[in-house]
Amino acid sequence: MKQTLLFAPTLRDMPKEAEVISHKILLRGGYIKQTAAGVYVYMPLGYKVIKKVENIIREELDKIGCNELLMPTLQGKDLWVESGRWENYGKELMRIKDRHDREFCLGPTHEEVITSIVRDYITSYKKLPVALYQIQTKFRDEFRPRFGLMRGREFIMKDLYTFSSTYEDLDEWYLKIRQAYINILTRCELNFRIVNACSGNIGGNSSEEFMVLCDIGEDTIVYSDSSDFASNIEVVDYPDGAPSPDGKGTIKHAKGIEAGHIFKLGTKYSEPMKATFIDKDGKTKPIIMGCYGIGVSRLLMAVLEQHYNNDRAVWPKELSPFDIHVIPLDKEGTENYNIALNIYNELTKQGYDVLFDDRNESAGVKFKDADLIGCRNRIIVGKKANEGIIELKDMLNNNSSELNVNEIINRKYE
Repeated sequence: MKQTLLFAPTLRDMPKEAEVISHKILLRGGYIKQTAAGVYVYMPLGYKVIKKVENIIREELDKIGCNELLMPTLQGKDLWVESGRWENYGKELMRIKDRHDREFCLGPTHEEVITSIVRDYITSYKKLPVALYQIQTKFRDEFRPRFGLMRGREFIMKDLYTFSSTYEDLDEWYLKIRQAYINILTRCELNFRIVNACSGNIGGNSSEEFMVLCDIGEDTIVYSDSSDFASNIEVVDYPDGAPSPDGKGTIKHAKGIEAGHIFKLGTKYSEPMKATFIDKDGKTKPIIMGCYGIGVSRLLMAVLEQHYNNDRAVWPKELSPFDIHVIPLDKEGTENYNIALNIYNELTKQGYDVLFDDRNESAGVKFKDADLIGCRNRIIVGKKANEGIIELKDMLNNNSSELNVNEIINRKYE
């Protein structure tokens, strides 16, 4: 793509409302734009990264047999009354009325809707198990939206629900999805821990959170320095330096951003909403459920908090807005500019997603914008180009090399 066609309005000054590095980069780089407290537009660059996160999620969930659907944001009061959450969910539930004075809410989550769908179509154990997920906008009336995409009133979330005839089957699905989450966050190149957690408004017998380790995290986790033991401090509160309860190592504390949360719901929703099936002995039983969420838009800021260098974005391989950024330093019509254009065309033909800075701007402006866009591979066509020398910068490892045009075109880019 030529950069004159890219709508990415960058900011020269640091936004006053941005308190953390990820929020600063997302605003300065033109990834997002705030329209109200906790409500953002995902601009082309930001939405490009979000779609890459979504593609990773879809790949990992589809290959274990999950089905994607899309449920309505607008949810009727009656379903929430059935589950008992209309009054109990709290002030975060955004309630509205239509012209006929009927009450609805803007979905913060979709347990009620998905349970109503399954109860209408599944009545026999022969049709179980099934796993259904969606990627959709959610709404929660947060008292204090903060840190950009970390805690907003409108956000993108992936929610997945499993329906089983036995608790053994629920356990199998839980472990499969748990591993899928590990794969997703690993592909996003995140440093995270899985911790025991409180189930909160969702409910259920047990749950685990996927915590991205980060100093700005709102949650505190306690973990062993020598084993896999980890928990949200809301569940257990061991002091720093205490012996780990599993007998391995000592307890450490760290801050974390909740990127995902998985729950064993059991029959919390199926019983009150009468979602039942006939088992192989002819008995009527409530369907056994699991629930699994990932904060898609929140992952943008979590990734940036772990992947930046001196206010520069450095996106992981699978999330980078573009594979390669080609930057000519001479103006259009010059020999060096044409060399850069040829490199762009050849790499594009090979299937790379290439951004070509064809703007009539100074080198300083081009480099500052390139720092905000954050492509790992940066090809700079400067004064030495007419001597056959092109600079290639690996922004992830912060090193550079000088190559000829053929080497630039024929190398494999990660």
